[in-house]
Amino acid sequence: RLRAALDLARELDDDAAGAQTVTLLFAGRAALYLGDDQAAYRTHQEAAARARASGALSIVTQILPRLATAEIWAGRWPSAAANAREGIRLAREIGQHDLVAQQLVLLGLIAGLRGSEDECRSLAAESRELASARGLGIVSELAHSALAVLELGLGRPEEALRRCREISTTPVVFWGALDRIEAAVRAGERETARAWLEAFAPWAESGGSAWARAVALHCRALLSEDESEAERLFPAALGAHAEAARPFERARTELAYGEFLRRTRRRVEAREHLRAALDTFEGLGATLWAERARVELRASGQTARKRDPSTRAELTAQELQIARFVAEGLTNRDVAAQLFLSPRTIDFHLRNVFRKLGISSRTALARLDLDSENLGAPNVASLATPPAWA
Repeated sequence: RLRAALDLARELDDDAAGAQTVTLLFAGRAALYLGDDQAAYRTHQEAAARARASGALSIVTQILPRLATAEIWAGRWPSAAANAREGIRLAREIGQHDLVAQQLVLLGLIAGLRGSEDECRSLAAESRELASARGLGIVSELAHSALAVLELGLGRPEEALRRCREISTTPVVFWGALDRIEAAVRAGERETARAWLEAFAPWAESGGSAWARAVALHCRALLSEDESEAERLFPAALGAHAEAARPFERARTELAYGEFLRRTRRRVEAREHLRAALDTFEGLGATLWAERARVELRASGQTARKRDPSTRAELTAQELQIARFVAEGLTNRDVAAQLFLSPRTIDFHLRNVFRKLGISSRTALARLDLDSENLGAPNVASLATPPAWA
């Protein structure tokens, strides 16, 4: 039925603009429940464009947290954070406090993925407080998920497992399956990990998403007590990831496979996967996970320098959003209408964007990869670049 909902959304008459926007919003929700990354991003992106064009502010605020969720999965963390921050600003202006909580927790999740410990804990606490007052179960469980991935990055599997035990009644059970199962395995609770995998596997199979198949294979490899079986499962998981667009999960599989190969004394083979994991983690800005990969790479007999953080241009969330719209060819007045701001505000922020990035034209801006942690980099194909379906 969720697939049928997505099909119906594609069949609607484009002339019914308002109805189409709301329908896309519900179709996007169906895609989120399915774990269908491509459909989730596509429908929410289109819905956001339609809602902005019609000035439907109360619909824009509902779309932004879901669009940000899809962007987090796709590894587009700067854009996800920018959309979430805009959503918080707009939702507060019109009193949509439930949506404020939803977007605060997404910022907490991004902070957890990046390894920003204090920020993650603060945002998770704030969003859980709002969720408790309003009965928002999914927000509360996402807060635990954010803290779980943070604890895993910090090398605290027991704490991660404690957080994962609080996730049980919402789609976060499936969205965060890799965190939950890895935490249980690393904490020595293998039976718990097996039970969670057996609950996840049918959902992964029925939804048909490549990333979910990859996670199931990865987790089976983690639980395997037969080296030859693990040797078969890890490459199979990477093969499934090749059909998906989740760079963070793929890098975790590369890391786990590299760890496995190093433990079985195949250090040269391990390096290929550990290097791939490190490059992706650094590209995403997942600092704790990058350090884990760097330590493993060193143990394999190879060293890797840390990226120079001085090369990063620090745009604010609002500057990033403005830069993205301008890079797409919109005028300052068009951007102002899209973001419900004044043209003068856009002019001011765009001057800051040019100064921080060391450029002087819109053409130069269009050449940059605005989804990369290194915003001075040219827009070339990489794991941090939006996938083909974006």
